[in-house]
This record gives sequence, C-alpha cells and structure tokens, in this order.
Amino acid sequence: MEDSVDVNVPRWHKEVDSRLAPGEGLVKAACVFGLLVFAPAVAAADVVPVASAAQLVAAIDAAQPGDEITLAPGTYTVAQNLDCDAAGTPEAPIKVRSAAFGDSLIRFAAVEGFKVSAPHWVFENLDVVGVCAVDSDCEHAFHVFGNADFLRIRDCRVRDFNAQIKSNITGGQFPDDVVVERCEFSDSRARNTSNPVTKIDVVGGRRWRVRANLFRDGEKGGGDNVSYSAFLKGNSRDGVFERNLVICEDATAGGVRLGLSFGGGGSGPGSICEDGTCTPEHQNGVLRNNVIAHCPADVGIYLNESAATRIEHNTLITNTGIDVRFAASTATIRNNLVSGQIRDRDGGTSTSVANLTGLALGTYDLWFEDPAALDLALTDGSAFVDQGVAIGADVPDFCGHLRRDGAPDLGAIEYSTAAPCDASLPGGGADLFHDDFETGGTGLWSLRVR
Repeated sequence: MEDSVDVNVPRWHKEVDSRLAPGEGLVKAACVFGLLVFAPAVAAADVVPVASAAQLVAAIDAAQPGDEITLAPGTYTVAQNLDCDAAGTPEAPIKVRSAAFGDSLIRFAAVEGFKVSAPHWVFENLDVVGVCAVDSDCEHAFHVFGNADFLRIRDCRVRDFNAQIKSNITGGQFPDDVVVERCEFSDSRARNTSNPVTKIDVVGGRRWRVRANLFRDGEKGGGDNVSYSAFLKGNSRDGVFERNLVICEDATAGGVRLGLSFGGGGSGPGSICEDGTCTPEHQNGVLRNNVIAHCPADVGIYLNESAATRIEHNTLITNTGIDVRFAASTATIRNNLVSGQIRDRDGGTSTSVANLTGLALGTYDLWFEDPAALDLALTDGSAFVDQGVAIGADVPDFCGHLRRDGAPDLGAIEYSTAAPCDASLPGGGADLFHDDFETGGTGLWSLRVR
C-alpha cells in the first residue's frame, strides 16, 4: 500500500511528530521537504538488535516478516554481499534501520551491498559508503532485482558507488512499486571506472517513485566520462521523479554530468527489458517539481525513447535544457523555468506550453536572491508568478505545499502560497538541506527558499 503524505507539516532534523508511531518520525538533516510518512497500524515489530558486522549479516540471513533489524551506533565494515531474500508482507515488512540517522555507518568493501530479491523490505536512517580500493569493485550499495516489489529506501545517505541503486530483471521478474525518498546520493570524487556511473540505475519495472532526494557530484572518470544522476529505462513504466534537488557539480566538477532521465543511454538486448523490447525505454513517466542545477556540459532533463512523458514545474539552472530524443519520445512540457532550450531531436516530438527557456544565470539573478548559490528567495517574480497553465493543485510543489488552483507559478516552487517553505522552521525555514556530517567537501549543499 502506498505511503500517505501530509504536505502541510514540515519535517526537520531529529524532530518526531507525536502522531507517528515510535521511529516513524525520525528525520535526517540532509533531506527535508515537508513530507511525513504514516504507517498503518500493525502488530508490534520484532526488534532484532545488532551491534557488529557479523550480527548484521546473521540478522539478514535469518530475517522473518516483521523483523526490525536495528543497528546500534557505530561503524560496520562489511566485505560481502548481504542477501535480502526473505519476503516481508504488507502488514509486516522487514526493516533494516538505525534508530537515528547518522548513528550507524555501514562501510561496504564488496561489489554489491544489500541484494534485495524479495518483497516488502524497508531501509531507513542508514549512512552507507563504498570503500573499495578499486572503484569497479564497488558497484551497488543496493542491488534490487526479481521479486523485490514494494521496496522502501528512505532517509538514507549513500556515497561512493558506481550505481548506488541498481535494479534489473531476474527470473523474468522486475521490481515494481519501489519508493526512494528523502535520501542523499553523492560521490566524494570521480569514479575511476569505465562501468556505468548513475546514482539510481533502473532497467524495467513499474511505478517507481523517486521523490524528495538530493543528488550531487556523480562523475564518471573513465570510459566515455558520461554520468547521470538517475534514470528509469528498459521499457519501464509509470515512473515519477518529483521534488528532487539535483546539483550535478557541487563540491567537484568535471566530466559530462546529466540530471534526470527517462531512457538514459538506452538498453539492450531486448531480453533485459519489459515485454522483451527496449523500445520505448519508458512509458507514461512524470518529471515534476524538481530543481536541477549546475550541469554545465549537458541537459538537466533527457528523454531517450520515452513515450507519453509529462515534464511539469521544474526549475533548471545552468544546464543546457531539456532534450526529447528519438522517434519513440513524446512529451508534454508545461510550466517550467529552463536554462538552455527545449529541443526535439532525432525524431522526438513534444508539446510545449507556458515555459520560459533560454534563461541565463544573469536572468535568474534578476528574480532570485543568489541562484548560483541556490538561494531561490524571490526578489522579482513578475515574469513567472501566476503565469502558468492550470494542471491541478493536488500535487505538492518542491517545498511540499499545494499549488494554487488557476494560474500557478512557473518552476518548481509555488511562490503564490502564503509560505512556500515554512518560516517557523529553524533558521527561518531558510535551509531545506543542511549538512550535519563531515564530508570534506566545500559544495553548495543547501538550497534556500523563503
């Protein structure tokens, strides 16, 4: 069953809402978007405490429905794959979690970390890092395959893998109905590999929802030097990217870094794709209410053979725009602020309504406090406030607030609401993201909206 969402109540670092069951309101400082997730009332979980890497391996090997594998504070160095192959149930999922984000660091020195092949697993509040001496030896923090339906990965920080999340076919099955939310995906430096480098790499599967995450600094240092923040491809369907912050170049720069994509660089052969064909690469996808910034070498949004796509209310800053490519790609593009252009390439077709394109950073400087530093406090909204076409007010904007009915604002943020981001939050609601961890980086890291 899909998580319910209250878009009017903000989440903040280490606050717990009194209406949530114990542990459900824990909040990670790195990803704060005004989302609350409510779990249905179920029987008490069977808490399985672990305090060492060996105990973590044993707990996952012996997992049963309803287990809540809870890591004690500390560092867990794991040099093997963890096979998550026991099935949970909707009423009794299997959880792997830390009681509070930042308490537990999992260091994987293995090609893959968590290998999830069964339904109803939940991973939350985990800090996961790849520590392989050779980058090609740390492929995936989460490999999701086969019958891994209804997976939840939330409130996590995942660093230094070629693909932090990889999903694909096994035994004729693709993982469906996966939610990835309120996580940070990043790399501390370029990945020195010719293998694909994409922070979320999904081939096949239906109804994936990637929402309210931070993507930053994913760079491929070998091969073709092309990396993506995230894509869904392989004839996947009904995917949604919403309310994500993408900073292609934050603490590091270099390579060709793209933002979000349906289709990525393409798939093949047909046997790895849904229905035995990779055309189209995606069907009925939605990209909405994302902020995608600082991808200077390429586009913020890329469609590769993606049919019937909706691209709505995104803000693109310092990238080359939106590409709709190849004959299978069709798109409706509405209410976006776009640095660069909207381009139909190699037979791709789109309908464009109420978008502002060709927006140089100097133009954004007239509208926002400091867009280069991702301070999107409004200084002059006359060009885009109330200038959109109505597409429904039941979907929250980037800040978690419902849009006005009628003529909405262009871009990811609805400034027409009384408070686009809650001013009662610490710091006047200035920081949606805040880095409480020693990363060694000097990046922008925060996005500020008032």
